[in-house]
Amino acid sequence: MKNYEPRLKKIYRDQIAPELFKELGYKSPMQTPKLDKIIVSMGVGEALQNKKFLDAAIDDLTLITGQKAVKTKARKSIANFKIREGQEIGAKVTLRGAMMYEFLDRLVNVALPRVKDFRGVNQNAFDGHGNYSLGITEQIIFPEIDFDKIERVSGLNIAIVTTAKTDAEAKAFLAKFGMPFRK
Repeated sequence: MKNYEPRLKKIYRDQIAPELFKELGYKSPMQTPKLDKIIVSMGVGEALQNKKFLDAAIDDLTLITGQKAVKTKARKSIANFKIREGQEIGAKVTLRGAMMYEFLDRLVNVALPRVKDFRGVNQNAFDGHGNYSLGITEQIIFPEIDFDKIERVSGLNIAIVTTAKTDAEAKAFLAKFGMPFRK
């Protein structure tokens, strides 16, 4: 396990990085974009009434990512939603290193093709700094989730943080990884 290298990381090092270096005309190989981290989060507003939903969300995120999820708390009170500052209303996981590459591999090659009526992901979901955000409506597209054992179908947010300086660089970078952008 010590010498293990994820398949996608090997492809990045051997094929994607040299291609991007040539295509984008960088002067140094250190300028080529890299994956920094992937944040997978799930908001569970119903956790205010029933704590069981929050625990189920944490279990689902842990199964999907292979890493223990942490509870997130409300940053400020919102009267219309009956939320008070400090209440636990969600869960998140920050993936780095080998786990990050494994998750991206499963997301692009296994989970996204299982989405009903899938036509590709939105190519305008970049934030202006080379990071990509993606919303998934059902967590059951991941093969790790047993459909019979879930409490309720819920969505999750995925933020892919890269070292790319512009959105165009990040789009070219993610396209090389096989991200199915909508035409």
